[in-house]
Amino acid sequence: MGMMKEFKAFAMRGNVIDMAVGIIIGAAFGTIVKSLVDDVIMPPIGLLLGNVDFSNLFAVLKEGAQAGPFATLADAHTAGAVTLNYGAFINTIVSFVIVAFAIFILIHNLNKLKKQEAPAVPTTKDCPYCFSKIAPSATRCPQCTSQLQEG
Repeated sequence: MGMMKEFKAFAMRGNVIDMAVGIIIGAAFGTIVKSLVDDVIMPPIGLLLGNVDFSNLFAVLKEGAQAGPFATLADAHTAGAVTLNYGAFINTIVSFVIVAFAIFILIHNLNKLKKQEAPAVPTTKDCPYCFSKIAPSATRCPQCTSQLQEG
């Protein structure tokens, strides 16, 4: 029973929950980027390159039950052919570049925000005589009773 309590304490810590939310949001973002690449970016690029559908770019490594040529990747798989799907790989690379760029922009903006934050006002200072922590506005040290200089 002790291990279950430890696991519950571990799983309910704030950073574990934050990480889980990040993974879920990341998976959803990945789905959006995949759709952006497959449905928005690659069709115009394929059109510019002469009606090339990148998702159907493949090379047949081994013929299947039926001989090729195959019009689509789905036809090749239906025939049982072994294919090298370099078009899908190109789509995946484009997706990666988009995700990497989005993460770069996010981190870049977070770093800008961190630089703009004002430095924290100190809540204590050291007594120059006994080195104990005292209030910044103190004129006399409560530990050694030394008179402190202004400023």
